[in-house]
Amino acid sequence: MSQPFELPDFYVPYPARLNPHLEVANAHSKRWARAMGMLEGSGVWEESDLDAHDYPLMCAYTHPDCDADELCLITDWYVWVFFFDDHFLEVFKRSGDLEGSRGYLARLGAFMPMGDDLSMPEPANPVEAGLADLWVRTVPGMSKDWRERFAESTRNLLNESLWELANINKGRISNPVEYIEMRRKVGGAPWSAGLVEHAVGAEVPARLAATRPLRVLKDTFSDAVHLRNDLFSYEREVGDEGELSNGVLVLETFLGCTTQEAANAVNDLLTSRLQQFEHTAVTELGPLFAEHGIDPVSAAGVLAYVKGLQDWQSGGHEWHLRSSRYMNQRAGASRPLGMSSLVDLLGAKRVRSFTHVPYERVGPSVIPDDLYVPFPLRLSPHLDNARRSIVEWCAAMGILEAQPGVAGSAVWDERKLVDYDLALCAAGLHPDATPEELDLAAFWLAWGTYGDDYFPAVFGRTGNLAAAKIAVDRFSACMPLDGSPAPPPANALERSLADVWARTAGPMPAGHRRKLRESVEKMCQGWLWELAGEVAQHVPDPVDYLEMRRLTFGSDLTMSLCRLRHDRGVPDDVYASGPMRALENAMMDAGCLLNDIFSYQKEIEFGGEVHNCVLVVRSFFDCDYPAALRIVTDLLAARVRQFEHIVANELPIVCDDFGLDAEARGTLDGFVAELRDWLAAILNWHRGCFRYDEESLRRHHRPPRVTLGGPTGLGTSAAVAFPVLSGR
Repeated sequence: MSQPFELPDFYVPYPARLNPHLEVANAHSKRWARAMGMLEGSGVWEESDLDAHDYPLMCAYTHPDCDADELCLITDWYVWVFFFDDHFLEVFKRSGDLEGSRGYLARLGAFMPMGDDLSMPEPANPVEAGLADLWVRTVPGMSKDWRERFAESTRNLLNESLWELANINKGRISNPVEYIEMRRKVGGAPWSAGLVEHAVGAEVPARLAATRPLRVLKDTFSDAVHLRNDLFSYEREVGDEGELSNGVLVLETFLGCTTQEAANAVNDLLTSRLQQFEHTAVTELGPLFAEHGIDPVSAAGVLAYVKGLQDWQSGGHEWHLRSSRYMNQRAGASRPLGMSSLVDLLGAKRVRSFTHVPYERVGPSVIPDDLYVPFPLRLSPHLDNARRSIVEWCAAMGILEAQPGVAGSAVWDERKLVDYDLALCAAGLHPDATPEELDLAAFWLAWGTYGDDYFPAVFGRTGNLAAAKIAVDRFSACMPLDGSPAPPPANALERSLADVWARTAGPMPAGHRRKLRESVEKMCQGWLWELAGEVAQHVPDPVDYLEMRRLTFGSDLTMSLCRLRHDRGVPDDVYASGPMRALENAMMDAGCLLNDIFSYQKEIEFGGEVHNCVLVVRSFFDCDYPAALRIVTDLLAARVRQFEHIVANELPIVCDDFGLDAEARGTLDGFVAELRDWLAAILNWHRGCFRYDEESLRRHHRPPRVTLGGPTGLGTSAAVAFPVLSGR
């Protein structure tokens, strides 16, 4: 039987190295697997299966520098995780026993105790026996923070198997964004990253683990590991096991293309993620160490961890070429090394992401007729009053005038504000709000949109990223958690933030204030990420773009306000559950993609920007505007349909699992209804405002008629105001 596709040329910039203790690990792992009951009599593996899979070889390649004892421990972990995968397949996936799998997975948490007491229940099967043995051999000497992170990764790896099983039972193939996010959990690479910390003997400092650079390094590592595995395992998973969780199948279905074309696209995404890893390591770690005052020893530990992740990538690729578990028979077949292959192997495709010419003439944005937003629009009856209030408030805050001594800061005037009609958006987002509540919602939208326009106009024009970061750092002081007065504002952004914060946070409990402030801070950090990309004129990696776009669009902020209004009787753990996070992310992405479709001309032609999904898709697939627009439109529809799927199929299970009573379920229903209102309002606002059509764009981007204050006299007649660049 022929292969379903030819394996593409892979980007492997670092050579694989082999640990000298391979034979020790090989002999040990076989004894250990037999002692745990994983071989003869398990119904899953025989000794010949273990020999053929050759996990000691994988670990020797992926951890080339650790000593023999550490290599044996790491190898046992991988024997255990692959046995779990095959055991779950045989016992639950093939039979579709969703209920039985829940009880099986629930017991495994008891074998990962967090405290000093490492006592556990009596193991009932080889998976429990292996986990019990490995946990007590691994966690001594590791910090509480590492234990919690590693246990969470292990739980995700185990529990998200239910997501795969549910999709198999329904014959459902996920959309590309959903797949990437869920694969990080069920695929296990974040778990592998935790073991890298153990293997190199250097933990990531707790205060750095949640920062963007470390998160991106782990996520890009994970995505690359999973995408590579998808290419090698497609034949076994899709053909033999009936799996639907495979990136090649996901893109084949979403793009409607051939298997070979999908495989090539997966390999391009794999390359992009590896290059994002390299970009983050080179450009973001140094500033991160300086910002957090990381000492040289701790910094060296983080760099050892980064090197360990790179070793894993190269070693994992080499093992996939050798293991009988995967489709690799013709991976080494000689092919003519043409220009296309040379470009792939050298990683020169990354150059395309830095060669976009700003202010490209693209013409009016094309708005497809089939935008999938199947939710009814409801508008507040207080809209007209909010329209008057927002103009008065912006004028009082100083938003409608240039900031003293700041060139390029005349971002808005009253005509622009009226054209933007942010009250229309607020009226759809909050159709049941009181007049005061609607005014407040409109003020928040005004502050966020003004800031999004102000940062590229003032800081992007000069490339002054340091000044932008200082501005963002000052925002936190404008949002005091203890109710104390904010410090005197330095400009309209600070004045308006302090005002809208005091109006909102005053009646809130302390915990709600903290969550709201974190949402604002995340959005502003997203502005800094966009600025850095604009200065470098770097079209972002598709996955990094979508994940950061949720922040820059303010999605997390507006949804945070929705959550805080619907928390009565609903535990925080419900909102933190996988289905609820997926629900919110799907809707966030839908809103961001809507904005990108409408704002394409505004951002590309008039703003000289690179952060637009249509452009990102154009660059990634090297396709024209109509093809990129079709892909983005299809992705928007896929994300909305995922939202509908979760509401219909997953939320009822969440409610049952958490034992929510009728009142709490009603509260959750109210939150879901607000998300529907949210997307319908965003579409209506884009259609109804005068911010994105070409006529309005040309009116808003006319050069100012007044000269800059400052130099006067002979030779200064050319000193005119800079054209205003604006964000979304």
